[in-house]
Amino acid sequence: MEFNQESNNEQDSNGETTDEENNQSTMQQWLQDNLRIIVSIFIVVVIAAGIYSYSNRSQNVDQKDQTQQSDVLKDLTKDNGNTDAATANSDTNAADKANTADKTSSVTTSQETDQSFIETAGKGDGTTKLARKALADYLEKNSDSSLTPEHKIYIEDFLRKNVGHKGGVRVGTSVEFSKSLIADAITKSKNLSAGQLKNLHKYAVRVPSLS
Repeated sequence: MEFNQESNNEQDSNGETTDEENNQSTMQQWLQDNLRIIVSIFIVVVIAAGIYSYSNRSQNVDQKDQTQQSDVLKDLTKDNGNTDAATANSDTNAADKANTADKTSSVTTSQETDQSFIETAGKGDGTTKLARKALADYLEKNSDSSLTPEHKIYIEDFLRKNVGHKGGVRVGTSVEFSKSLIADAITKSKNLSAGQLKNLHKYAVRVPSLS
């Protein structure tokens, strides 16, 4: 009985060993049969993972580049806007200065009030020229055909000396000549002697506009 029992135990043990060996053999056979498929699947998975990772990285890089480009464009637009604004302001200021220069540097300008003529100097004007213009403005309103170029030379010199303007005359300087002062100068010129008028002739011929 004991022998039979031991024999049975050995058989069971051998049976279990055989089953394990069979299972291992079957597993090995399955692996050998399907190794290519497994390796292929693994390679496909690795490649797909690599493509997915590269795609995401490229997308992130593109988005970053687009963001940077957008920021650069905004900065350029802002800079261009500021530059355009600065250029427009500079051009406007230059135009204003040019207009002001044209107004103040071309010719003498005049303004009449009830009591006087206000002459504003242009380029190259002095007190004598302003007095000459004031006399011309006065004679436009109060014509006097008896005045000769010699009389007018005396009048403008009288006005220059008695206008009361202090300091030099620059472009844009305004000098006021009262109408009463001009009338007084005209009266005095008519009291000049023939000799005095003759002496003034050499100055009068230098100013053709007085004729």
